[in-house]
Parts: sequence; C-alpha cells; structure tokens
Amino acid sequence: MNTDVLIVGAGPTGLALGIDLARRGVDALVVERDGTLFPGSRGKGLQPRTMEVFDDLGVLGAIHAAGGGYPVGMVWQDGERLGEHSMFDPAEPSEDAPYNEPWMVPQWRTQEILLARLQELGGAVAFGREVVGLTQDADGVTARFASGEPVRARYLVAADGGRSAVRRALGIGMTGETVDPSPVLVADVRISGLDRDNWHLFPPRGDTGFLAVCPLAGTEDFQVTAQFPEGTDVDLTADGVRKVVADRSHLAPEDVTEVRWASDFRPRAALADRFRAGRVLLAGDAAHVHSPAGGQGLNTSVQDAYNLGWKLGAVLAGEAPDGLLDSYEEERRPVAAGVLGLSTGVHRGEVRRGDATRQLGLGYRESSLTAETRTLPDGALRAGDRAPDGTVDGVRLFDAFRGPHWTLLALGSEAPPMPESVPVVRGPGHGAYGTGLFLVRPDGYVGWAGEDTAGLGGYLARFGLV
Repeated sequence: MNTDVLIVGAGPTGLALGIDLARRGVDALVVERDGTLFPGSRGKGLQPRTMEVFDDLGVLGAIHAAGGGYPVGMVWQDGERLGEHSMFDPAEPSEDAPYNEPWMVPQWRTQEILLARLQELGGAVAFGREVVGLTQDADGVTARFASGEPVRARYLVAADGGRSAVRRALGIGMTGETVDPSPVLVADVRISGLDRDNWHLFPPRGDTGFLAVCPLAGTEDFQVTAQFPEGTDVDLTADGVRKVVADRSHLAPEDVTEVRWASDFRPRAALADRFRAGRVLLAGDAAHVHSPAGGQGLNTSVQDAYNLGWKLGAVLAGEAPDGLLDSYEEERRPVAAGVLGLSTGVHRGEVRRGDATRQLGLGYRESSLTAETRTLPDGALRAGDRAPDGTVDGVRLFDAFRGPHWTLLALGSEAPPMPESVPVVRGPGHGAYGTGLFLVRPDGYVGWAGEDTAGLGGYLARFGLV
C-alpha cells in the first residue's frame, strides 16, 4: 500500500495532523497499534491556544459541547471542608483572545471528536497496526507491521507516544530528567458522596501522598489522582483504587462504585535530540514528554501537528522545497524545551498556572520563516507572533483565517494584488496590529509584516504562492 503521509499513532497529535492533511487533500493514513482509541481521561485540559487551533480544524463546537470550565478546588481535612483553592490565575476574554480559560474535556472524548472530524473529511484510522520496523531512502519510507502488509509513504510522522517505537527504530535519543521519583496513580471512576461543583483536594498525611478527585466535565466520572512514596508498586486493580480513596479521604471503599480506567506514571521531562531524520518526523510525546502539571503536554502536541500539517501540504503539492520541513524542528523544538521547563516549574510549585500556561504568547520570532521589515517599539505585535482575533470592517479575523490558506491583512494600508489562494482582509488600523500589511500563515502566526509591499513578493514565492 502507498500513501503520501503515514501517521503512526491515533492520539490527539496523530488525529489532529490527519485532519489538517485531509482538509488539504493530502493522501494520509493514520495507524494505531491498539485496537481502540485511548480509553482514559489523562490529558483533560485544553488551553486557549489549542481552542483556537480546534476552531480552525472545525471541532470547536463539539469540544465546547463535550466539556466545561475547571471547578474551584476544595481542600478537605478529616471530613471537613477547609476552604477553596484557586487552580488557575483568572483571565477575562478579550477581542484579541476570545478563549481565555482552560477547557476540560477528558482525553478519550477529545479523541472521539477528532476521529469523527477526520472521518467526516474522508480520513480513517487503521487499528491493530503495530509498527515493528522501518526503512527509508531518498524517495520515501517503508513501514513494517506486526501483521499485515507494509506501507510505503513519502513521509512518516511518529506520533506514537513517549515510548515511540519509531523514535527508537531511528536511534534518536531523549535527553531529560525525572521531575519527581514518586509514582502517581490516575484513574477514571464513578463516586457517590462528592459534589461535582469542586475539584476535591485531600492533602498528604504523614507518609501518605496527596489525593485529588476532579469531576470530569461532560461525564458522570471523576478523575482520581494520588501520589505514592518513591519505590511504591502502585495497585491498579479496582480494589486498589478503592483502598487509596478510602485511606486518604472521608469516603468508604464502596463509595467508589466503578473503576473505568487506571494507570500510573512517574513525572518526567525529556526532549528528543532531534525532531527529524530524513523523511521521518517526530511529533507530540514521541518528541517531548512533560509532567502533566499545568496541562501542557496534549496542547503542545496538537500544536506540533498544526505547525507540521501546512508544511507537509506545501511540500507534497510541490509549492515549497523539502527544506521547508526543517523549519518544523527549528520552530517546535525550542517551544517544547520551554514547555518542559514550565511544566516542571508548575509541578514543583515554582510557577502559577496563568498566562504562560495558556500558550497564547508562544511564537516564532527567531524562525527562518519569519520576516519583520518594520522598526517597532517594545511590546508591539511583530512577525512570528500569534495573529490575534478581532473584527475588521465587519469581518471576524478568526473566520477569515479559518481554513488551510494564508491570509493578508491590509490595515490602514493599500493591499497589493494577491493570488486567488490568499484572501485579503482590508480595513483601518486595528487593535494589537496597528497599521500595516500582515501575511498570516495557515497556522495562525504572522509570517511577514511590513509598512509597504517591499519584500512581500519574494516571501510569497518561497511558499509557491506566486
């Protein structure tokens, strides 16, 4: 079997990339080792920047309907409520950033929504396809499976998680550290005797680690998280989960009426030594693993896919050279490195969950794809930054950006003739943009900015737009 792109792994990363490629008309196949989608809630927090990505990918309505905002923390001791604990620094929505707070959707539900969108666009996932080896040459990659015929692809994207079989087959190392040697249990359960208005927090007592019980928005479930001393062999059975809840709270074992999924992990931060090896690219947890504190892992992974999708599309369409794909590592590896440090800081209580964790300030100012031709004061929006939302002459900018295309904003400046594939939004100077010409990339970042058209034609030619 032949395809343009083989995506290994049907987690949020692989599914988001599959969607982005499908809407570009790219022939892509997603394969998944397991027989079903991941069944747990683990990556339950969607940050505002990821909500903007999901807006563009056409799943925001379903994501909104499936989840809800984060509940206020409630601290308990000896069966008594001690008081509330704010889990996040508050933020108000604005015209520039309409999605202001993290949105809670269990990971299994996010993946269901992404899969449905992929299928709507004509894509599919082949389950039960475990990659056991690969070879590549100048023209493509051949992947071998534990069963079934091999697949030949022009490019392969490894989105197969922190223990990536593809990364190991390539011999790419992971450099990092153990964030916390204490193992953590995470489980999806049904519980009676706790309200769903609060994230219930039970502080450590003696040698016993913390317990947190969070209602999962859009479901009847709670997510249980519990920390154990280093070296503990965590009991993942239903009775083991019930015992942990009863030992660390005022609840009885029988109050945990059902255990739907359970797993354990040891918080670690690690970064792949490189994100590309020939025609194979690493994305998501295959490229970087984080502590779950701060809700950065799934979000960073989806944004990897969003960065890579338009570049693969341009290369495969012959609009840009293969070298464009080198910018994926150039742009995303520094972001991932920064997120690793941020997640570790949140885990250790050194950083609050606030502006940095919302991911709206991430960008690519130093990228080789970024061209800023103006002289600007500190704090001004510039090329490489996320393109803010807003309404210009009756047009909502996120509506104009939505889709697999570039967009030119001509604000208080005359718009030059543009190819039909690049829509133009005209209007007076506006908000964070001020005045000027702004060429917005398909992934919602300003690629080129200028006061006039000098240099714009050459920039467009780099991507086959003229």
